[in-house]
Amino acid sequence: MKDQILSTAADLFLNLGFKSVTMDDIAQNLGISKKTIYTHFPTKKKLIEATTLHVLDHITQGIREIRNENFNPIEELFKIKKFTTSYLKDEKSSPQFQLEKYYPQIYKDVQMNHLDLIHCSIEENLKRGIKSGYYRDTLSLKFISKIYFVGISGLKDPNIFPLGSQGMHNLYEQFLEYHLRAIVTEKGLRKLNEFITLYD
Repeated sequence: MKDQILSTAADLFLNLGFKSVTMDDIAQNLGISKKTIYTHFPTKKKLIEATTLHVLDHITQGIREIRNENFNPIEELFKIKKFTTSYLKDEKSSPQFQLEKYYPQIYKDVQMNHLDLIHCSIEENLKRGIKSGYYRDTLSLKFISKIYFVGISGLKDPNIFPLGSQGMHNLYEQFLEYHLRAIVTEKGLRKLNEFITLYD
């Protein structure tokens, strides 16, 4: 039951936002009493903490499975982008900024975990891309991985990219192309153009 609660809560929070969804909403969607939820999570804050970890764990596992497939490093980033945007449901409610406003400590913890996840996966991707000749060998791995994190975080800021102006999927698409064009070699650019056509 605990896993079902986390899964349903994650779905509602990502679709409607952390502030908008109530414990009653979650109970109604599950067809259980609110008391049952409180048996596992004594407060909404505790449920949100557990849910954010649940979401991060799922994303981490998904990215790990993609990386284990040993795709071309450029294709790997397209696969990861497709997986994350699909799981996060285009983030129409901007849950990141509701989390930051109403649950700042949870948001801070999520950001640190997210930074570690992106830093490790992007740095490893860069190493593979350089070794295979798709990325330039003059790149600063730490700088590029942190810039990537800052860029991804910025896409979710409704003050910069207002909700409804364009979907998160399209923003990620543009950002990924921007990122790759900045780091690829001529060989990498040819491969990038193939994938832009393939995933368009």
